[in-house]
Amino acid sequence: MRAPDFWQPSGVDHPAARLLAPLSMAYRAVGALREALIEPARAAVPIICVGNIVAGGAGKTPTALALAQLARELGGTPHFLTRGYGGRERGPLRVEPNRHDAQAVGDEALLLASEAPTWLAPDRVAGATAAVAGGAGLVIMDDGLQNPTLAKDLSFVVIDGGFGFGNGRVLPAGPLREPISRGLARADALVLIGPDRVGIANRIRSATPPLFAAELVPGPEALRLRDQPIVAFAGIGRPAKFFETLEAIGAVLIERHGFADHHRYSPDEIMRLCEAASRHGGRPVTTAKDYVRLPPEARLMVDVLSVDLEWREPMALRALLAPLVERSRHRVADHG
Repeated sequence: MRAPDFWQPSGVDHPAARLLAPLSMAYRAVGALREALIEPARAAVPIICVGNIVAGGAGKTPTALALAQLARELGGTPHFLTRGYGGRERGPLRVEPNRHDAQAVGDEALLLASEAPTWLAPDRVAGATAAVAGGAGLVIMDDGLQNPTLAKDLSFVVIDGGFGFGNGRVLPAGPLREPISRGLARADALVLIGPDRVGIANRIRSATPPLFAAELVPGPEALRLRDQPIVAFAGIGRPAKFFETLEAIGAVLIERHGFADHHRYSPDEIMRLCEAASRHGGRPVTTAKDYVRLPPEARLMVDVLSVDLEWREPMALRALLAPLVERSRHRVADHG
């Protein structure tokens, strides 16, 4: 589904948000009850959770990928764990990019599996167990902050600097999965991605976790897209962020099309986008996350702009990860 406009930071007093407020109270109560009734299981290896407080994309997957890279640099053997949102498989299973597609395992699982062993399992405890059996020294969960079934050793809350916490209301009156104070209380560290356009730093000033600033940096494709006419399309949490990135690298956006997060593209949709680009002498361009959801026969007609997460203070983050990686290395040595 596409996020309603009143979820934006400016929508706190929107009539729809006020009307849905009683349902938000019920949603909060269900979440609190679930947490109270479940005793988290402890995995045999360190569990790092990369989550967020809002529904939709905030940059969790790029953050998980960047943390895995740091863990490898420290000598760790990270595996990813994802629920496989948007896919039909239930797992637990190891994601194989040459065998699975987005309809089977979801787009995020494919992106993660291209970088490190990735396990799909809505049952996080079963997924962590499978990852340990498969050789994981530590497990990085993409999402799952509000899932109480698996104990976390280190939890990151990812925040989009352009969206923040939206209108500050809990689902369905707003985008929050839980109240801000509860979400921040779960965090061992906060990751703020992009410029702070909505005053997040001031809002979380009283929060105790360290704040790590980061930027999404365009990939090498940016050079050939500069000054080129582009029909941009994206089905991510905030398509506008992708369009802003294209404009920042100097691409000429002749059309922009935003779809719901995890949107499954039909061949007809892609053909219409390609025809629109052709009329202007340009190319259709999308995100890496969208690309894996395209019909296979359409991928040669579409360009991709990838992004990588770049930390402003990587050394401080390495210091935070180092004890967990060291612990995981000792376990591997003891069981080797």
